[in-house]
Amino acid sequence: MIDRLNSRLHLGATIAPILALLASSAYSQQSLVVKPLKAGGVYSVGEKAGWIVSVPPSANGIAGSLRYTIKRNNHDVIKSGTIDLTGGSATIEVVGDEPEMLYAEISQITGLDGPRPNPRVFGAAIAPTRLRPVEPKPRDFDAFWKSKIKLLISTPMDAELTPKESGKANVDYATIKMNNINGGHVYGQVAKPKGEGKYPAMVIYQWASPPYPLQKSWVTDRAAEGWLVINIEPHDVLPDAPPTYYRGLPVELKNYGNIGREDREKCYFLQMYLADYRAVDYIASRRDWNGKTLVVTGTSMGGQQSVVVAGLHPKVTHLIVNEPSGCDLSSNQHGRQPGYPEFPMGNPKMVATAPYFDAINFASHIRATSFVAMGFLDTIAPPAGIWTAFNQIRGRKEAAPMFESPHNNTATPAQQRPFTFRASEWFKALVSGERIPAPSK
Repeated sequence: MIDRLNSRLHLGATIAPILALLASSAYSQQSLVVKPLKAGGVYSVGEKAGWIVSVPPSANGIAGSLRYTIKRNNHDVIKSGTIDLTGGSATIEVVGDEPEMLYAEISQITGLDGPRPNPRVFGAAIAPTRLRPVEPKPRDFDAFWKSKIKLLISTPMDAELTPKESGKANVDYATIKMNNINGGHVYGQVAKPKGEGKYPAMVIYQWASPPYPLQKSWVTDRAAEGWLVINIEPHDVLPDAPPTYYRGLPVELKNYGNIGREDREKCYFLQMYLADYRAVDYIASRRDWNGKTLVVTGTSMGGQQSVVVAGLHPKVTHLIVNEPSGCDLSSNQHGRQPGYPEFPMGNPKMVATAPYFDAINFASHIRATSFVAMGFLDTIAPPAGIWTAFNQIRGRKEAAPMFESPHNNTATPAQQRPFTFRASEWFKALVSGERIPAPSK
């Protein structure tokens, strides 16, 4: 995970008085003001890209030298140097010569001895809508997934609903169990507005972690807004068991990303993606679905699953995802930073398996109206891969570039606002049966 930017600057006894003054309270690396040369941080190929770095007013114009590096796609260093903030501000700039993401770090004050603070990081995009897959899709990719969906469909769903108290007077709630392939199961929770009616549907997928319980409010809050909603576990585990149940699960399951990475038939994500498909099949089969709107949504691995199922299932009408992981699984071989779930590229069998589960290879089949957010500082779900997946989507689409944001779990609400504010507009319009409003400028 991205390190939290909260380290203190430790100064040695021999540092010059002016540097001691900087550390005292007037200045720290983390309090620098960094602004992109161009609002939003998106540039064209051949355009000068960069950042203006300045000292906050509290520093009274006193500062030292900082070292910086700029990496292409957070992989290869393309420029490094120092800037002097004695005058209060300085500019870091580079000309992007190809579609790429830039990841820059201010790493240290030159001349200091002893422990270094965590770097200050910032990002930019060069012609991101021109980013393309680094590898071709396997020739039998579509045939492979058609065969697996056929296997899933031949497996009876046998959905079992267990009604439970919703905690909301106007909402019905239940847990659900369905069959998956190979004797597995799909567990989750379902909620809907109380009473008869037909409603727009929402399928919520979960982020990565060792197995954890689903929170009832994740579906009941949406049902209170007017949605028919299902939220499933990404794992074959109960959705609402006590903490001792999850703590007692096998260690192998808690490290599920390592399971079956050398064989596409045994890869853990095979059953996960088919569980995602089953959830859409289930919600679309209900008589209380309005037959018009079916949204898939999630963050990180939840976004990854959403992209995949939107590419596989024709009944998905809308895709709303924040920083989806699982894109560009072979990126490390092609000058891009890899992200979750990393398939070690030194193993030929893993190299062969990864493309069948790379979300980018599903995106070209997406016809759903899509809203996709990417964080320029994200090292868990790197933005180059997300942009590449976004560019493959053939339906109507909208991007939410978050130029100041790391991965969502370490981001501030302000850094995530380009997604959260706009996604709320999408959800509000869709549940009301209205047109999605144009984005504000």
